[in-house]
Amino acid sequence: MTPLEKWLVWLSTSAVAVSGAVYGAMKYLMTSEDPYAVIHHPLQPFFLKAHVLCAPVLVFAVGMVYTRHVIRQWKSGRPFGRTSGIGIVATLVPMIFSGYALQTLTSDRWMYRVAMLHVLMSAVYLAGLVVHAIGSWRRERLREALGAVDSDST
Repeated sequence: MTPLEKWLVWLSTSAVAVSGAVYGAMKYLMTSEDPYAVIHHPLQPFFLKAHVLCAPVLVFAVGMVYTRHVIRQWKSGRPFGRTSGIGIVATLVPMIFSGYALQTLTSDRWMYRVAMLHVLMSAVYLAGLVVHAIGSWRRERLREALGAVDSDST
């Protein structure tokens, strides 16, 4: 992956995760004093809009990485990072589609179910991405250490 791809994935993921978590906390964990209030916090619409506007950047970043990193790694047959990589890719489809579906659903019952699917897939995506990055970082450190050992022996 290029540095641009890494930064784009991590920045967009961070923006979407933070805005989604804050919006979710405001929507599902806060209550308004007004029993007829549609929103529970004055900043709730801002965080929803931020989440919806940042999400396509994440989809774009993942698309860039998919064509240059995922397919290349899959074809190489290397086992390193394969499990976490497959987990990331597997959660992306339901995460993205449930996010778009939430914008079109009108039934409260279905909206809640799809929202919970979206939250679950998002959490699994984030966990998979962190595990994948840690594994990649550890392999890189090991490769550097082995390279230093090889260069010391010559």
